Amino acid sequence: MSEEKTSNWYIVHTMTGCEERVKKSILERAKVMGLDHEIEEIVIPEREVVELKKGQKKQVRKKLFPGYILIKMNLNDKTWHLVRRTPFVTGFVGGSKPVPMSEEEVNRILERIKEAPATSGDFVKGDYVKIIEGPFEGFNGVVDEVYPDKQKVKVLVSIFGRSTPVELEYYQVEKL
Repeated sequence: MSEEKTSNWYIVHTMTGCEERVKKSILERAKVMGLDHEIEEIVIPEREVVELKKGQKKQVRKKLFPGYILIKMNLNDKTWHLVRRTPFVTGFVGGSKPVPMSEEEVNRILERIKEAPATSGDFVKGDYVKIIEGPFEGFNGVVDEVYPDKQKVKVLVSIFGRSTPVELEYYQVEKL
């Protein structure tokens, strides 16, 4: 691995549910190893979502990409080994040669983190929406039903020329 002098954003795959533990561990290990100046920032992509629990609306943090963290760092042999040997890290996205994220990708993810939480009043039948997360990400559709008690919507998506109903959480769609 070449000794780069500029920091880039990389995606690190972790065991799902261990993202916070991995973040803390990387920062602590970097400090102990004298590499804390090489690690600029670690972000767990998550955002506020309004959920209904026992009839009460509650704001909770939902991970946008469970099992992944973003790390801005100067990638070299030492930092690569530091991250790879951190417990609960399964690897960098890109394999043995991590691929830095583009500025557009990073900005898009950071903007999604800052978005206001979705609430039950945000969607009505007939709304045109774009799916922003999940297996149908990038598809557009029309809200067919709203389930405020579950914080879900049924969206009709055109797949292979046929209208297909897909049930999604509020945070997985945005109005067009």
